[in-house]
Amino acid sequence: MEYQPIATIHNDFPTKFGLPRQSGLSEHLISQIIMEEPYRNADAFRGIEAFEYLWLIWCFDNMGKREWSPTVRPPKLGGNKRMGVFATRSPNRPNPIGLTRVKLLKAELNTPKGPVLTVGGADLMDGTLILDIKPYLPYADSVPDAAAGEYGPQYQQLLEVQIPDEVAALFTEEQLSALKEALSFDPRPGYQSDPDRVYGFRYGSFDVRFKVVDQKAIVTEAVPLSK
Repeated sequence: MEYQPIATIHNDFPTKFGLPRQSGLSEHLISQIIMEEPYRNADAFRGIEAFEYLWLIWCFDNMGKREWSPTVRPPKLGGNKRMGVFATRSPNRPNPIGLTRVKLLKAELNTPKGPVLTVGGADLMDGTLILDIKPYLPYADSVPDAAAGEYGPQYQQLLEVQIPDEVAALFTEEQLSALKEALSFDPRPGYQSDPDRVYGFRYGSFDVRFKVVDQKAIVTEAVPLSK
């Protein structure tokens, strides 16, 4: 069985560390979906502007090849508790396929690159391959009060985010909002809590460095990446 990627997504997160762990957590994180050559047909998107949200089906391939395991240790749960892979969203799956809900911000169907979709809230790395795009239907796809185990909102402790003015000035308003949202959900694995440790991840053209002290994510610097 073979599947053909139909598009590639592009955004400011070239690595998985720092990236929001679930879709929709950071709708300020803007991405563009660029179609592959055989699918640059505006007719394939006729009517898409009527939908506010979309489902993306995509490949985990650019996160690195991993063998599937029947049980995994989700980092957000501390890295010590084992859960069944099918009870998690771990990438260690029999088939490296992900599902993401995004907000459709703009649909440009006749650009030099063919149809281009601008979306918010993706939890995908820059360069991720898209297998399919489907409309999100609230009446069928949403169950707001469904049980979510240890992933429910009552277990999500948001961090206060502090970014120095000199660092904030390096980003657009939209980029800054997305960065604050990403940091507020604490990118660290659940088993790391050293207040003196400095973490870093690539964001746009910078290496953003931060530490977490007393439930505060404190950005220490943003170092330009060498070209």
